[in-house]
Amino acid sequence: MAKPPHPEWAQLLEELERRRVIALASGGPERVAREHRYGRSTARERILKLADPESFLEIGTFVTTPTKDGSLLASTFVCGLCEIDGRRVAIGAEDYSVEGGGTGVHLPRHKGGWTGFIEDFALGYRIPLVLLINGVGGSVILQDAIGYPELQAAKSTFPMFDIMEKVPVLTAVLGPTAGSSAARAHLSHFSVMTKDNGCLFAGGPPVVKQALGLEIDKFALGGVDVHVRTSGLIDNQAANEDEALAMLRRVFAFLPNNVGERPSVLADWSANDQEDLLAIVSPSARRIYDAQALIGCIVDTGTFFEIGPDFGRSVRVGFGRIEGHVVGVIASDNRYLAGSLDAASSLKQAKFVETCDRFHIPIAYFADIPGFLVGPKAEESGVLKFGSMALRAIQKADIPVYTVQVRRSYGLGGVATGNANPMSVRLCWPSAAWGDMPIEGGIEAAFRAELDAVAPEERPALKEALTKRFEAQTSVWRAIENFSAEEMIDPRDTRGHLARLVRLFYARPLSGPAA
Repeated sequence: MAKPPHPEWAQLLEELERRRVIALASGGPERVAREHRYGRSTARERILKLADPESFLEIGTFVTTPTKDGSLLASTFVCGLCEIDGRRVAIGAEDYSVEGGGTGVHLPRHKGGWTGFIEDFALGYRIPLVLLINGVGGSVILQDAIGYPELQAAKSTFPMFDIMEKVPVLTAVLGPTAGSSAARAHLSHFSVMTKDNGCLFAGGPPVVKQALGLEIDKFALGGVDVHVRTSGLIDNQAANEDEALAMLRRVFAFLPNNVGERPSVLADWSANDQEDLLAIVSPSARRIYDAQALIGCIVDTGTFFEIGPDFGRSVRVGFGRIEGHVVGVIASDNRYLAGSLDAASSLKQAKFVETCDRFHIPIAYFADIPGFLVGPKAEESGVLKFGSMALRAIQKADIPVYTVQVRRSYGLGGVATGNANPMSVRLCWPSAAWGDMPIEGGIEAAFRAELDAVAPEERPALKEALTKRFEAQTSVWRAIENFSAEEMIDPRDTRGHLARLVRLFYARPLSGPAA
């Protein structure tokens, strides 16, 4: 029989429960109802949607937010430990119903979101970090609670950058987000924003009006059309927060817990009919094909998850599985800019390659690239600068890049489709063609004087003769005969070759950044 508790406990436990009620009330019934009317949830509601049932262990439950009348108000940030599909995760969420989810500058130590406890916790335990973002960043009301202005240059950003070198960081923008919170969304390996409520900006509409005298809608200033399609600040868009949380869960399944581990391998998988490849891709460089269909045919059935589909569309990137093993997939998309690398696609490719390299995920690159994008607008956009970033990322990667040469590969753009890592292999289809530049353009450049010297009616015949001469010299079969690429294969054998190479890599002793 249990002993009766000491009577002194009663008052203490009553106070504990009173404060728990305040914490769980978020911003109070009216503000919570307002969030619900907009189709938004509170911080805890979002965490509980994403976490496995009954797995959320909250930390910092009883932290409060200053109020004008001195009454107790819940924290602007909710955080703790939970499980997602049975895996331990550090999680934090801004609560917009409490002072707009401000960063908690009034606290001697932030709970997280822009540095703070939950990020330190994730880094210390080497577990993934998930941040659900919907906050105003700084707040004059919370700053007033400090009693003096803080010098921003003196504020540490640890461990926001350090943590990305050790564990996966996933973020979701689920409502209006400004300032430091907006910047934090981008500091991640994967980010998603909702179309119905998500928007982010360095300064919101009131700040823009004050600074520039411009009145602008929050979605026009920083909605998905701005940051998913144009700036590329956010990777993916979702219709609503439930879809966004589902995306976080799906991407999380492709990633390991930290850099000291590999991604999980699934025993249950199925393959697509590889005969379909010959119907999807035409060997003629003049015919376009669906790059996403090509990827979907080769990876395990239904496993491809595309990252950044609305930005830099001349290159498709994402995660998939081959015989249950996670692979990073990159493919030129000849439907956009003929598959050329421009500034946007170069940035997207560079970030994705770095993520794969960080977490020991081999890359399959389906190359069909005429080179870097050319022309005045491309030069103004800094295509060579950003293209060099893509080139540097893939050339310095420690993971193997299995380049599948589907069709074209020319110039520096072609260099950005593989690397010299001794584990890397180049598999070529009979439709492949490569060189410093396409023959037609190369002849115009190299023989311009000769072509200009003949009569106009003789020019086509001379150009045709020069073209035939160089076609004979630049046959890919001559390159294969001289072992310039490792293997020429039937397109239908691509998956089988990749499967054996990927299995070989997963069996290799783990190497990379120290855990």
